[in-house]
Formats: sequence, structure tokens, C-alpha cells
Amino acid sequence: MGRTRSHTRRHPRSNPRGVLSVRGGGFGFVQTAEGEFFVPESKMAGAFDGDLVEVAPLPVQSGRKKQPHERKADLRAGEKPAARVLRVVDRAHDTLVGRYEVAEPFGVVVPEDANIPYDIFTMRADRPDIEDGSLVRVRITTFPSRNTAATGVIEEVLGLADDEHAAVDVVIARHKLETVFSEGALSEARSAVLDEDGALASGYRDLRERFTFTIDPADARDFDDAVSLEPVSTCGVGTGIRVVDERGLGVARWRLGVHIADVAHYVPWNSSLDLDARRRATSVYLVDRVIPMLPDELSGDLCSLKPDEVRRTMTADLYLDDRARLVAYDLYPALIRSHARLSYEEAQALLDRCHPERSAEGAESKDLVRRDGACAPGDGLSDRLAALSRLAKQRFASRERAGGLDFDSVEARVVLDEEGSPTGIDLRVKTDATSLIEEAMILANETVAKHLRDAKFPSLYRIHEQPSADSLAALVPVFQEFAWFGDIDQADFVAGEAHVVQRVLEASAGRPEGELVSSLVLRSMKRAVYRPACAPHYGLASDAYTHFTSPIRRYPDLVVHRMLKALIGGRPEKFDQETSALAWIAEHSSDMERVAEKAARESQELKMIEYLEQFIGRSFSAVVSGVATYGVYVRLDNTAEGLIPCKNLGSEYFALDPVQHRLTGQDTGTTYRLGQRLPVVLTAADPRARRLDFRPARPER
Repeated sequence: MGRTRSHTRRHPRSNPRGVLSVRGGGFGFVQTAEGEFFVPESKMAGAFDGDLVEVAPLPVQSGRKKQPHERKADLRAGEKPAARVLRVVDRAHDTLVGRYEVAEPFGVVVPEDANIPYDIFTMRADRPDIEDGSLVRVRITTFPSRNTAATGVIEEVLGLADDEHAAVDVVIARHKLETVFSEGALSEARSAVLDEDGALASGYRDLRERFTFTIDPADARDFDDAVSLEPVSTCGVGTGIRVVDERGLGVARWRLGVHIADVAHYVPWNSSLDLDARRRATSVYLVDRVIPMLPDELSGDLCSLKPDEVRRTMTADLYLDDRARLVAYDLYPALIRSHARLSYEEAQALLDRCHPERSAEGAESKDLVRRDGACAPGDGLSDRLAALSRLAKQRFASRERAGGLDFDSVEARVVLDEEGSPTGIDLRVKTDATSLIEEAMILANETVAKHLRDAKFPSLYRIHEQPSADSLAALVPVFQEFAWFGDIDQADFVAGEAHVVQRVLEASAGRPEGELVSSLVLRSMKRAVYRPACAPHYGLASDAYTHFTSPIRRYPDLVVHRMLKALIGGRPEKFDQETSALAWIAEHSSDMERVAEKAARESQELKMIEYLEQFIGRSFSAVVSGVATYGVYVRLDNTAEGLIPCKNLGSEYFALDPVQHRLTGQDTGTTYRLGQRLPVVLTAADPRARRLDFRPARPER
């Protein structure tokens, strides 16, 4: 009698897993440890864009003439193997935003996200009040399968889908951002008072006569940091100074004051205000509004360092030598009165007029306290700015020598009119005015971090790990296209040696590819995160760093303020509760920071695309910012990004070289590579889908 052959596998087969990225045509791609797979529209099995899925490779068919739709699928897939979704391991969406359409007995929700090609069916009888064409948020109760449709229940009506101003509401709903404060939080905010006498009686120092000022964007909604600067020879030194330079306090020449809103005084641990702020973790700065972490009574008033208003602060007095090196510091609570509010543009105009080379190393003390009527009336404001700028440049040069990185990035902000319609795109670049504030804040953050670390006191830190060798190695074939990369030590670059990475940024700066190189290196970096244990910050070349300077808009800064106050003045009653929650707060704040950044970026993108709608058919200069099997991504000079789909490149087949980041036409040899500059024509703009389509511009005859 023969042995029965067992069909049981000795080892179960492991199928590839990865996150599904769906394209507008309904097909998708899944990047797995085994490589990238193409998933045809018919093989999605109810998976949504962003889902973690398990896939099974499809058998390669040969010997049969393919139908036209199959050949098109091959063009979309490029040379990637095809696969089908076996199952969804983890869903990326439990709610969706979409247009509500009445189809008795159903209310059908058509998702706003074009990459989710599944309608959600709800029972019309459950919400008969919802108008046809409304914009709604639906919670999915049953996900689609091969045989059944998706079902759900309506959670919120956002407005009318055709209202062009509802687009930002969609972003808010998609990311589940809280927009309403609890009654308890609002009550606590309304009852908060400054109490100057109480502050002084409890140990706050009186700095109301010290000349302080704020510098912020012209459209800033809150002011949580102010600065001051005096020569040590005219201001003397405080009583609680900690000297960190072995040469002693005698080498100090400048006292830089960094004054940060004392939010912790008004938001005690586990109060209603604190619970609301902890969940939000950050303010969200959208294109047309701010969703604050704290109610306006605090964020826009009592905690905001407004001109001519007395405010509580946590102050860091930083004593610097004539080369801007930290000699000593003093950290304490204080009362201040801001004497001036400048925008970055106003501060830069003063710097341009008043010759910064006169300050810091060359200026005498009298230049900072005399009344300089030629540049700014009263208190030598222009000279203080000039001195601060010179000190900032010295601080920046010191960080560069230590291996700190400086990315040549441009920040785009869409300009809106009173009706919320876009009227232009404002490009913001780094200036001396922005740098002087940035360097002051970096030094304050670093000083507070080292103070808490050295005291072995519980706190949160801002950590930035070194980039992985794989992420940097992927850039080498791209950078080899540029002659200057021949002078770079490639092994050290791949190893993440900070000075070599810095040389790449410097070598490309000012060249046509400079902004792209900076962008690619930045993308290769790991994200900075919050942690309850101190570790180095790679990008700033700092061995200890935290966030201390923005407690109005970031919850970790508020935590750091509480810890610093506990170290200075004694631990409060519920201190152990807060320290035990530090790990969770760090992880949650890091997550919410990503959500806030994504929401802010999406809101800017949709208004940018809304603005560009009027330029359909117009030519633009662009840089290739990415290549894929389905087309070429391009970036305009105004930072808007879009796609040249393969169908707009021509009828020939284009092959992708993923190592060289190059797309090459099989018939003509036409090549599109990363960093290439080319003229393009805008062919379509869809703000809701945040999509721009282009085609290459035909050469003029």
C-alpha cells in the first residue's frame, strides 16, 4: 500500500506585506521587503489607500495575445511584478469625508479622496435631515469586499460640498482635529488673571523696565517669545548665575535675554485646560485659520507677549563672550513688558539700513543705549538688532563647525483675500532677521536641555537620530550626475558624517540643482521626535536639545516649563503623575506633530492649486522632483508639485531606472531624470484631490 502524500506545508508560506498606495486610475503599488508590486484595479479586494495589506504575486502569463486594457495596465506597472491583495492587515481609515447623495433607501457617501474608489452606503432613514450634496464625515462600519459594498453611519455634517471654502473643513475632518474646547477649559481660561503683585511676592523677578521686543511673521497670531540684549558692562549680572566657561564670568560681554510666555502658571497638570491641550499636543496652522492648543483668552491674550502689556515669563539670561560663546546662564520666572513688536520684514529693513558690521565685536556699550534717531527712535533698537544679528552669525558658524546642517529651503504661503480666495503665493526665505531669532531660540533650548540633563531631572528632549546608510546611499547615483560630487568622500557621506553631508549642501548651493539636493538630503533624514531621555540632535550637532520656546503652541514645551519650574522652585503635589506620563506624552506629541504638519501642508496645497486653476494652459519652469513607472513628478519655482502622467509624455513605453531615478522612452530615448529642469504646461488642476497635471512644453519653432 503506497504512502498518502501530504499536502501540508512543512513551513507556512509567508506572503509579502506593505502599505498600499492607490493612484487616481484605481490601480496601486505595494512596497514590501520583497520589492514593489503592481496591484491592478480588479485585484484590490476592498483595500483602501494607506492600508497595510498582504499580497500574493500573480502568475506571469505568456503565449497569449494581450488585450488593449491589459497592455495599458502593463504600461502603468512598468517592469514591476503584479500581485493581488489577499487581505487587509491594518486599516488606515475608520472615517472618511465625502459628498452625500440621496439614492433611496440609501444615503451614499462618495469619498472626497480620489484614491478611495469605494462609495459608503448609509441608511437614509437614519439621517433624513441631510441634504443632497452635503459634505459629511462617515464612520465605516463594514468595509467593502469582493461581494459586498461598504456601509457606515454619518457622524457629522460639514456643510455643502460645492462650497469652495469648505475644502479646509475637509482637511480638519479628515485628520480628526479638535476645534471645540471643553466647557471646563473655557471656564478656566476666562477666570485666569495676571496678578502682578502675586507674581513678585512668589519670587518672579521684575524685568518690566528691561528693553525687550518681539520679532515674528507679519501674520503671527500669538507671541510666545521676546528677546533683549545689553552689554554686560551696562547691565551687570544677576545673582543665580551658573558659569559654564572655565575662563570665568569675566569674559562675558553680552547678556542675551530670551523671555518665553509662562503658560505653565495658567495651565496646571490635570486641569481641564491641560487635558484639552494634552490631547491636541500642538496648535495647527492651516492656510486660513489656526486651531490653537489653548483657548484664545490665553493663546491670544494673557500668555501672548503683546507690546506694552505686562506678562509672566520664564526667562533665560544667556551671557556670551565677544565670539558669541556661552559663558554663563541664569534661568528664572519674571515679569516683563515688551517694548516693541517687529515683523521679520521690519526687522530686516532696520538691519539693512543700519549696517550690522558696527555691532557686536566693534560696537561700544554706548551705541546700544543711546537714542539712535537716525535708525529707530528710542532705546537703540536698531543697534540691538545689529548686535543680535552679528552674534547670531557667530553662533551659526560655530554650529556649522560642529557639524550642524543648514538646508536651503523655501517656505511657501498662499495669500488669501478677505473671502478666503487665494490671490498669490508668498515665498519666505531665511534672512538675517529670521536667523537672529532662530539662533537665540536654539541657544535657549540647548541651555535648558543641558541644565535639566545635568541635574538628572525628569523632562522631555528633542531627539534627532543620524540618517540610515541606506537612505543616503540611495542618493549617491543621483548626485554622481553632478561634477561637484566627485570631490565628496562617498563612504563618509553614506556613513552620515555630518561635515561631509554639510559639504554636499554647500557644494550644491546656488546651482540649478541646489534646492533639489537640499530637498533630497532633507527627505533622507529621520524625523526629530520627543523622548523622555536625553540623546543627541544630529541636525543641530547638539548633545542635548529640547523645546522650551513655544509653550503656547506645543505641549512638550509646556512640560519642559513645568519641569524647569519644579527644579527651580520645588516639586508640586502631582509631580509624580506627570513624570510617569512622560513616555506617553513624548510619543503622542510626536504623532500629533506629524498630523498637524500634514494637515497644514494639505491646506496650503489645496489653496495653491485653487490659485493655479486660472493658469491652465500656461507654461512654467519646473524641476523633476521624482520619477515613477506612471509618470514624472515636477516642482514649480513657487514650490507647487504635480505629475506629468505617462500618457502626457507620448505614446511610447517609458522604462524606469530606480537606481538612477530616470525614466527613458524605449523608442526615442527621451530621458527624464531627477533634478532635470524642463518647461511644462499646466493641463489640469483639482484642488479637492490636491492634484496638478502637466505635460512637457513643446519647443518653440
